[in-house]
Amino acid sequence: MTDAAHPAPIDPTGTPAPAGALLTVTGADRPGVTATLFAALEAAAGEPVEVVDVEQVIVHGQLVLGVVVRGTAPAGDGTLADRLGPVAADVAGRTGMHVTVVPTAEAAAEVGPGAGRTVRHQVIVLGAPVPPAAVAGAAQAIAGVGGNIDAIRRLSDYPVTSFELTVSGAGSTELRTALATVAAKTGTDVAVEQAGFARRSKRLIVLDVDSTLVRGEVIDELAARAGRAAEVARITAAAMNGELDFEQSLRARVAVLAGLPVSVLDEVREHLVLTPGARTLIRTLQRLGFRCGIVSGGFTQITDPLAAALGLDFAAANTLEVADGRLTGGLVGEVVDRAGKARALARFAAEHSIPLEQTVAVGDGANDLDMLNAAGLGIAFNAKPFVREQAHAALNQPYLDAVLQVLGFTRDDVLDAAP
Repeated sequence: MTDAAHPAPIDPTGTPAPAGALLTVTGADRPGVTATLFAALEAAAGEPVEVVDVEQVIVHGQLVLGVVVRGTAPAGDGTLADRLGPVAADVAGRTGMHVTVVPTAEAAAEVGPGAGRTVRHQVIVLGAPVPPAAVAGAAQAIAGVGGNIDAIRRLSDYPVTSFELTVSGAGSTELRTALATVAAKTGTDVAVEQAGFARRSKRLIVLDVDSTLVRGEVIDELAARAGRAAEVARITAAAMNGELDFEQSLRARVAVLAGLPVSVLDEVREHLVLTPGARTLIRTLQRLGFRCGIVSGGFTQITDPLAAALGLDFAAANTLEVADGRLTGGLVGEVVDRAGKARALARFAAEHSIPLEQTVAVGDGANDLDMLNAAGLGIAFNAKPFVREQAHAALNQPYLDAVLQVLGFTRDDVLDAAP
């Protein structure tokens, strides 16, 4: 006779098939709890059990440990969980923890290569702060597209708070669409990435410069010194919003710089202000083995010294033409425009023998879109709405090192990578 709710399965030979049980241990964490539980399972009377799955997390000093085991259900009435009841009671008595054991059919299922595989995604919720409504909204949106949250962990508490949700049972497009609404309503950022090897294998990052790596637009600063700031600002805004062809707008803006002394470039470069978190992002990724570089629609006279100061691996930008110590209002060589940025990313990746799917690109404007889409992960950073809509992920936090959380790195990882 078997339990009506959890019958012990029988294989074709008549031998009882493996039955499953879930043991859950909760309480104030202390050394030795996990060891005590597994030692008790090893010493359990009757047939030995096999460990199928283990999950353990400590949340502010409180331990939650779940262990799924399987073995042979006892003869007669009862389940494997019944046989392990005394084990649970013994562990509870010796550790002072709350220990429960319940039957589970999942552990009796066949386990092998590919068994039970499903596409998983990592959903990262970031904010300063993250309100409960953001987590509630994300959970509801995930459920609404057929997804299930398998796990949640905190990635960081500074400079932004971020949580990573492991989600199964939903597609990338559906998740991004549903979660974009949550982000807009709650003032948080929500990024979606497919879990697995592709996410963990990123090895190269390319950053836009103006309004991404540094605050502001260099060409606006140069135009101010030429007395043409308002005119150039209008052209810049139209170009970044995708209303003008980038190369034409660039040449129009550069033309108004004619006659400026080269020394102005040094003045502007010395007054550059890095975006908060920029040094942390670059330093951390470099120590983790990333190749790091910049691709800019700006000017090599600014970006090359910047790349050298930050110890970057590569840089690409346009070059202002100079004659007799003054800017001519023209450019030298190939223009690094929207398509040129994507070509530069591909070139840098090839030079370092890194596949494009293992690259990351970060930018804010329309001229970054080809680069963002060509990379394995394209992140729109404080970008225009139509850029955010087309990028793989969008960040609206003021800290560039929030990119690290989108990549799945924790605050502890950042501290470990610090010199």
